[in-house]
Amino acid sequence: MTAPHATPASGPSAAGAPGPGSPASAGPAFELPSDDRELSPRTGYTRAHWEAAADGLLRAAWRWATPGNALLDLPGRPSRSGVRSDGLEGYARTFLAAAFRVAGAGGKDPGGWLERYADGLAAGTRTPGRDDTESWPLILDHHVQGQPMVESASVALGLRLTAPWLWDRLDPGVQDRAEEWLRGSLRHTPAPNNWYLFPYSVAGFLESVGRGDAETARARERALTLLESWYRGEGWYADGDSRAFDHYNGWALHLYPMLDAHLGGDAEASAHHGARLRAHLDGFSLLFGGDGAPLHFGRSLTYRFAASAAVGLGAVTGHTPLAPGASRRLASGALRYFLDRGATGDDGLLSLGWHGPHDATLQYYSGPASPYWASKAFVALLAPEDHPLWTAPEEPAPSEGPDRVLALPVPGLLVQSTRADGIVRLHNHGSDHIRPHEGEAGVPDDPHYSRGAYSTGTGPTAAANVADNHVALELSGRSSGRRRIHPLGAGGGDGWGWAASWHRPVFASGAPMVPGLRVESVTVARGRYELRVHRVVGAPPGARLRQTGWATGPGEEVRSALRGLHGWAAEPEERRAPQGTAFTRWAVVPELTGPAEGTALFAALATLTAEPGAAPLSGAVSEVTVAGGTIEVRWTDDGSRTRIAFDPLTVDHG
Repeated sequence: MTAPHATPASGPSAAGAPGPGSPASAGPAFELPSDDRELSPRTGYTRAHWEAAADGLLRAAWRWATPGNALLDLPGRPSRSGVRSDGLEGYARTFLAAAFRVAGAGGKDPGGWLERYADGLAAGTRTPGRDDTESWPLILDHHVQGQPMVESASVALGLRLTAPWLWDRLDPGVQDRAEEWLRGSLRHTPAPNNWYLFPYSVAGFLESVGRGDAETARARERALTLLESWYRGEGWYADGDSRAFDHYNGWALHLYPMLDAHLGGDAEASAHHGARLRAHLDGFSLLFGGDGAPLHFGRSLTYRFAASAAVGLGAVTGHTPLAPGASRRLASGALRYFLDRGATGDDGLLSLGWHGPHDATLQYYSGPASPYWASKAFVALLAPEDHPLWTAPEEPAPSEGPDRVLALPVPGLLVQSTRADGIVRLHNHGSDHIRPHEGEAGVPDDPHYSRGAYSTGTGPTAAANVADNHVALELSGRSSGRRRIHPLGAGGGDGWGWAASWHRPVFASGAPMVPGLRVESVTVARGRYELRVHRVVGAPPGARLRQTGWATGPGEEVRSALRGLHGWAAEPEERRAPQGTAFTRWAVVPELTGPAEGTALFAALATLTAEPGAAPLSGAVSEVTVAGGTIEVRWTDDGSRTRIAFDPLTVDHG
């Protein structure tokens, strides 16, 4: 096979240039149309750009197809599931992009994609499980090489979206073989989370082509029953029986049931799932920075612009609080953000990482084709070219409006955006990704959940480096982790907000826990400032508390600052993180320390900003008053006061 070669990239314009903390624009390794700054003044992208991006990504991936087109063996280290499963992943995830591309064009297929996928379907299902050039792996239980179950949903959705032009023209024998392979997902056990929506989607396809039965009905009923049990309100699902709230809400838990209802013309299901999608987008739409970046938080971030899938789906189905021009601005902003920052590399393939390759961003299950779940963003193409999503002028994203602080009590999150620099920050007091049956001591810290804050302009430091945005207890040379997070509430008012939680410090060596020891934490956000207050209860003699701030690179526009207000022993020090983050090769992290024996109260002020000429933290607070378990802070700019009390927890501002 001849190695891929790059085609010239379209150059970025000023409005699409990289934002704070981002590398110089590399542009995609394929041709895109010229920017349309009249229709899309913020991103320059139109529907034609989306079609060209889909075609470019598909061309790059198809250079690595097997002779029979059943597997796309993209270059790179294999996942834990093995090369054959990775090849199926390449076929299935790119098929999703091709299906959205062709279905959205009413069956027009200028790239000839569907013929290739039809050939691959015939070859892959001829002798499933056989160790040869083309055969697809069997679908087994999630703990026994179960990755093909994930890919079965993409195959099923691809077939459902393109049924008039692909499925309906297949030889009946190929249809039967494809059905038998797909039914493996109905007969095996998914992982205990969003995976149940994979057999749900397979069953939906089979029923849509007249091949439904009791087995498909059971798969759909089981998934919907679990989905209802995971719904927590306000548009947010937990991903399973844990408290994992992240991008899987948009690109899985909302996408699969809402798209199924839409494609099936089920008005009742559309209204049910659509109301939840609308509620979700009401808050989620703020989690994109002014430069288009999605929030860097949670698992599977290598899926990149899949973060906009819920935005596009809301526009396509009409279940969205966003104006069409705002929806396009969010979706196109995310797509351009990554294409402009070298996410595709010189060969046009999406790399494993964020901007470019970045190992610390990855999960252990990621393989060379994993990034192509980004294909879900192309659900926006189901809106035809005369749809308002594509014809309305772009409007500002929510983060481009006035400074906002939004409390999301259900997931226990606090969102903070500032117009001056376009950065969105998320303070995590509720999402921990620890399943109910897992003991805290046996689960390592996950940098993508355990940190106290995340943003659109910074990434967490790697597990082997100093932890950013982390509060840890130090005892006899051992440092604690934050694993299971217990939310205590969230709320706020005009221009400010708060969220609170407690956790039990867990130590990786020695005794894992100290009886009675706990740390209660409150974050108050106001403008670009973050008031971080902690109460330590039950700390043994000699214990110390450490608080770190945001991780930033040297010489970057994005700047991090941390200032102690109460309880800390000295001015902050600077700690080095040589492994860097997804945004910078090398990072530094500010840190405060202080004695924490018994019950102790700590308060600090933090900020992350790229605002030119931003005033230093030293002048932000004019007075700090502490009485027992209560702390009150007076803000310099308007004289308002923030008061935080424990037992019971109350947070007031005015």
